[in-house]
Amino acid sequence: MLRSGALALLKHLKQGGAGGEQALARLPQVLAEYPWSHDGWFSAYDHAAIRRGHQVYTQVCAACHSVNQIHFRDLVGVAYTEEEAKAMAAEIEMEDGPNDEGETYMRPGRLSDPLPRPYANEEAARFANGGAYPPDLSLITKARHDGQNYVFSLLLGYREPPAGVSVREGLYYNPYFPGGAIAMPKMLVDDGTEYEDGTPATESQQAKDVTTFLAWAAEPEADDRKLMGVKWILVLSLVYLTAAYYKRWKWSPIKSRRVIVDVVN
Repeated sequence: MLRSGALALLKHLKQGGAGGEQALARLPQVLAEYPWSHDGWFSAYDHAAIRRGHQVYTQVCAACHSVNQIHFRDLVGVAYTEEEAKAMAAEIEMEDGPNDEGETYMRPGRLSDPLPRPYANEEAARFANGGAYPPDLSLITKARHDGQNYVFSLLLGYREPPAGVSVREGLYYNPYFPGGAIAMPKMLVDDGTEYEDGTPATESQQAKDVTTFLAWAAEPEADDRKLMGVKWILVLSLVYLTAAYYKRWKWSPIKSRRVIVDVVN
């Protein structure tokens, strides 16, 4: 039934000529399922990939997008040492205050500060991007359906629009974006990021690493939660075995008891 309905819809759209072709081209592309190494119950994030992903975010994405919910201290022990995180934070000038005179002032960043925002407010962001608002990426892998596969596919999905499909000036064709037209241009190119560890910065490698970083940013506690789950499974297994043995020991005399009634007439 569903298949016949889908075939009928496709036939109807094709009969519509150019309008039907444009409608088909603007349907969201089906997302592929990629084998993310940290998705398993007993797997953890690749911390080297998180570090590389943060480098991609800093060098490519941070010019337009923020990650407000991540602080420099969150990177300690995950992607950087405490000294490295302090040095990165100190490179940023943060507004603070008020001081004793009631005025704000600029100071070097600290571990307790969030990663810097590219714009002071939403209005400034829209003005700088032709009316489009670059979303905060803290929860982007949770805010979009099949988030990790969506982000990865979107970053690699830029291409020329198919025949019969027009995209207005200032937008770019990407079949993975709803409607097929997105205001963000293609940002990832080969060797577009300088990796500290010498990993070849191919376009797909950068997309994978920054997606891993954003997945971690959405759930920094994921590894700790999985570890706690393993501990609970072990503890509850021991409790179950102990309770089962005690129940068998406690009730076996009662269940195996034989009662003989001698009726005397």
